[in-house]
Amino acid sequence: MVSNISRTIRTLRSPCGNGLPPGGGGVSPTGSTQPWYEQRMARTVNGLDEVRALAGQDLGESPWRTITQEQVNRFADVTDDHQFIHVDPDRAKDGPFGRTIAHGFLTLSLSVSMLDEVVRFEGISMLINYGLNKVRFPAPVPVGEQLRVKAALGEVEEVKGGVQVVVELTYEVQGQERPACVAELVLRLLG
Repeated sequence: MVSNISRTIRTLRSPCGNGLPPGGGGVSPTGSTQPWYEQRMARTVNGLDEVRALAGQDLGESPWRTITQEQVNRFADVTDDHQFIHVDPDRAKDGPFGRTIAHGFLTLSLSVSMLDEVVRFEGISMLINYGLNKVRFPAPVPVGEQLRVKAALGEVEEVKGGVQVVVELTYEVQGQERPACVAELVLRLLG
């Protein structure tokens, strides 16, 4: 009972449920450094008919989130990709980017959590990550910078038991002209 009350109080103090007091600083569990009152609530899409109706429309953008050296180091450990441009800040200063950068696949791996900050699909029985059509990394994501994703719903195709959608993702680094990543994420939503 106490834990349920505590969780309710945290949620009431912050619409993001992150336990930060209104106007408080810090980083939310999603990595966002924006105050809770500036963070956008995810758009809710209820059922397959609403999904179909959104074909060709912008879905919105996620809050900004800081990419940390700790995240990059943990990703390097998991993927066994310890190239100096990612994990060695001293050596990276003399490298092509002037500091460490996130792995392109780290940026891409944030698709699920960042898309969840943009749109929530409800009224369906299952959502399946079906793959990717196209991925490019036009610009780096420097460690310590803010990253967000903009999402648009591209094509919606009928499949057995539901729909297959292409979500067009564009990752932006705050203050950087070129996107860090552009990708077409393919999802299956079943009724």
